[in-house]
Amino acid sequence: MRHGKKVNHLSRQSGHRKSMLANMACSLIEHKRINTTVAKAKALKVFVEPLITKSKEDSTHNRRIVFSYLRNKYAVTELFRDVAAKVGDRPGGYTRIIKLGNRLGDNADMAMIELVDFNELYNGGKKEEKKAKSRRGGKAKKAETSAPAAETAPEAPQASTEETAENAE
Repeated sequence: MRHGKKVNHLSRQSGHRKSMLANMACSLIEHKRINTTVAKAKALKVFVEPLITKSKEDSTHNRRIVFSYLRNKYAVTELFRDVAAKVGDRPGGYTRIIKLGNRLGDNADMAMIELVDFNELYNGGKKEEKKAKSRRGGKAKKAETSAPAAETAPEAPQASTEETAENAE
């Protein structure tokens, strides 16, 4: 009986399983989506979501904890810089598992696991929009930015029509 046993061992010893999950997590962070089996995707989801939660607060302590799991400094940098910026306001559920069907060779159930905020198809093509300022503030800024540009433009001296008429006589 497997009462209370929540870890899927994936038919691997602990060292191999930890290395495999670390490599898959690094690939997920780098490429934003990967194809794998359903069992590995579910195990990866449990592995990577706490690391993404830790990346929301950028401190040396959190970076060291995440590095101890991932063992790849480029993945840690990407996680704390790009991924944490996108998922900063999300309270959880950073990954999505989409079942793809069966693999031809051994008929294994395949799935795609991806980071939720990096898929433009499901997000409706929405990009991060900055919050709109008040209309008054926007007009004042535009007027200030256009006024110095007009002042700095070189002005050519133009003669009035009276002066040109006098010069012609």
